[in-house]
Amino acid sequence: MAGLIIILAIVALVIFYFIGIYNALIRLRNRVKNAWSQIDVQLKRRHDLIPNLVETAKGYVKHERETLENVTEARSRAMGANSIGDKSRAESDLSGALSRFLLVVENYPDLKANQNFLALQEELTSTENKIAFARQGYNDQVLFFNNKIQMFPSNIIAQTFNFNQEEFFEIEDKAEKEVPKVSFTT
Repeated sequence: MAGLIIILAIVALVIFYFIGIYNALIRLRNRVKNAWSQIDVQLKRRHDLIPNLVETAKGYVKHERETLENVTEARSRAMGANSIGDKSRAESDLSGALSRFLLVVENYPDLKANQNFLALQEELTSTENKIAFARQGYNDQVLFFNNKIQMFPSNIIAQTFNFNQEEFFEIEDKAEKEVPKVSFTT
């Protein structure tokens, strides 16, 4: 009789252990979703600021129509992206278009002095910083979640209940990755 009680106790402990793992996986998956929603809020804020910035600049940079159109098109693609990978690529393109736009603005001192434009530019910069911070938090949660579903014994529970790896949100900044060329010849 004592042997049966010990076996039942061990089985109960194992069951509770696996329930704990399952609940931990649910908690981590929900943290990933919450972290993504934080990024989504900031991306929407960014997307809402861009038309105002472009509209303010239109009167000054009439000869830069292509640059303005590129920003608008990149914004549309970013807003229409569905998967995290698509959003990553679209947001990278949008960042590049915004960078080129802000470089063009440097040629227009009247626009650079416009208070409305300066306020919008400051708001966009603040939003970019919040996106970077939210992206870091999201990627941290994805790392914790992916580690949990890959490590033993939680990988058994993850496979049993179809927990899938989450994708990191990476915005490739091509300008940062390009190595500057140094030449001492003239």
